[in-house]
Amino acid sequence: MDRIDLLQVFLRVAETGSFTRTADGLQLPRGTVTAAVQQLEAKLGTRLLHRTTRRVGLTPDGEVLLERARALVADMEDLEQHFLPTLGSVAGRIKVDVPSRIARRLIAPALPGFFARYPGLELELGSSDRAIDLVQEGVDCALRVGPLASSSLVARPLGRFTLVNCASPAYLQAHGTPTNPADLPRHLAVNYASPTSGRASMWEWHGRDGRASSLRMRSQVTANNAETYIACALAGLGLIQIPLFDVREHLAAGELVEVLHDARPVALPVHLVYAHRRNLSRRTQAFASWLEELLAPAFD
Repeated sequence: MDRIDLLQVFLRVAETGSFTRTADGLQLPRGTVTAAVQQLEAKLGTRLLHRTTRRVGLTPDGEVLLERARALVADMEDLEQHFLPTLGSVAGRIKVDVPSRIARRLIAPALPGFFARYPGLELELGSSDRAIDLVQEGVDCALRVGPLASSSLVARPLGRFTLVNCASPAYLQAHGTPTNPADLPRHLAVNYASPTSGRASMWEWHGRDGRASSLRMRSQVTANNAETYIACALAGLGLIQIPLFDVREHLAAGELVEVLHDARPVALPVHLVYAHRRNLSRRTQAFASWLEELLAPAFD
């Protein structure tokens, strides 16, 4: 193996925490993976990994190499891809992270079309609802919904998700239908807690005058997952505020009913974020362009 091959093996071991999983993923004998890491350690003159019977972890020198190796391997792969005639020839592995609901409802069903366009790409699709550390987890790009926290990440704005207020017919029959925000203190909401901070969101709205308002709603249940949040609303447990694309089918089927149309929350910005790099690989550029095209119909 040349130096780039050795670094690729090291990166995969660091990401998986396992020689065996790395060997399976790269379709190599486990002994070849072990030998590659040992050869790299010999070339650099330092131990890169702590090995135990249960896990593999990075040494301090391994941590330093990890970030440098990711950029170096990405640059080399991008250089190789640069001389291919078309984006359709883009090849290699890309690791992305997106909110679970978007992964299940929008991205996964459209992946056959993605691979038809880019048959040489291999996608590792993470679907978490927390703000992961892109560098630490070796992620090429991540989709973030909502205002971005201050960071060194490079952000590409994609659009905005319209938010609606809704509830089930059973809830409205039992508690009445709110006709303006002044009715909200008499109602229950299903609270949504941030998977990252654990804090429950306030009920928010913009009136016809454009002024922003918020209220801490009464609630009997709090969810930290979009699927559970919607399921609680369908069960009649309270009002929810949710992106329109998430409940369009439920609204069309009459399983949920929009309320307070003139007091919707402000639309949520959507960004694709990358670790701070001088240049994006053609693989990442290809995925980003495809994702922007895919999500466009869901934006306001």
